[in-house]
Amino acid sequence: MSEKREYYEILGLKKGASIQEVKEAYKKLAKKYHPDISKEENAEEKFKEVLEAYSVLSNPQKKENYDKFGHAAEGFQGYGGFGGQGFDFSAMDFDFDDLFKNFGFGDIFGSRQRRGPRKGVDLRFDLSIEFEESAFGVKKEIEIERIEACDKCSGSGSEKEEDLVSCSQCNGTGMQTHSQRTPFGTFNTRTTCRKCRGEGRTVKNPCTKCNGTGRIRKKRKITVAIPEGIQNGAYLRLRNEGNAGERGAGNGDLYVVIFIEPHEFFKRDEADIYGEVPITFSLAALGGEIDVPTLKGKAKLKVPSGTQTGTIFRLKEKGIKDIEEGGFGDEYIKVILRTPEKLSKKQKELFEELKEGEKTTENGFFKKFKKVFK
Repeated sequence: MSEKREYYEILGLKKGASIQEVKEAYKKLAKKYHPDISKEENAEEKFKEVLEAYSVLSNPQKKENYDKFGHAAEGFQGYGGFGGQGFDFSAMDFDFDDLFKNFGFGDIFGSRQRRGPRKGVDLRFDLSIEFEESAFGVKKEIEIERIEACDKCSGSGSEKEEDLVSCSQCNGTGMQTHSQRTPFGTFNTRTTCRKCRGEGRTVKNPCTKCNGTGRIRKKRKITVAIPEGIQNGAYLRLRNEGNAGERGAGNGDLYVVIFIEPHEFFKRDEADIYGEVPITFSLAALGGEIDVPTLKGKAKLKVPSGTQTGTIFRLKEKGIKDIEEGGFGDEYIKVILRTPEKLSKKQKELFEELKEGEKTTENGFFKKFKKVFK
């Protein structure tokens, strides 16, 4: 006869592990080796082995004896090891309901959970809005097609109220009891009734409009309030505006995903907006004021003399509302020096004079530049 394996080794634990660790290890291995679901080789024998180890190490007194004397403790009076037909499941401190419902056996030992009618499915609607609408907020009316409760039978699926009768298969409980024989005895499991799907009632005469489903497909117009400052790709959740659930169960939700159309002038980064404005040589050199666009109309921008192309100016709080933090972002205007393509005779003369004046500055610059290499 082969030597008996250590119980801690069977459960994959170190000697002296706590009872809580024993319970956790047992739960994991019991699921792995249960004969009805396991594909492991010799699953039934391994399951018995795991169960035997658990029966000892989950009991404080038996565990203490085993920790001191090992398998020799089995000879002690009252030790009560794994005795096959005489094994006492009731003495074990373990939640079998929790274990077996994870195996897919349903509810164990008389528990009465039922699935019941399912909630309606969520829906999605993609909505495009203009740049200004995202900045200031807007109300939009959209049209969706969704599943709604049948208006003829009020979602019951029955032609008349009295045509809803108690399910003959589960006697109105919504649950069915099944007996399952295992190597360790017979287990009674309770599962949702397949005929009435957990409702406890069936339809004797189905509604002619919805064919007994209690639901119909219908187009519906819904007004969506879009808040100011909404971001591209953000979504709005409209509770209970999705598909209707089964026979009185709750509706799903409607998710409206926002897509913002590009603007002809502005670009956006979070709450800030950006734009480019062309300016003339004379304005850049002499300075002055120009009108620049904002989301709320025109604004004056002061351009100092000597401004270089690509200079960026900030207009404080002229951007978009920050939904999360409150307040408003800023507007940034980048000035671009515009080169005239056509010049009048007088303009050419003026530029020639300017060119001559620039030579003096240029000659002075190059004289200083040459000194560096001497």
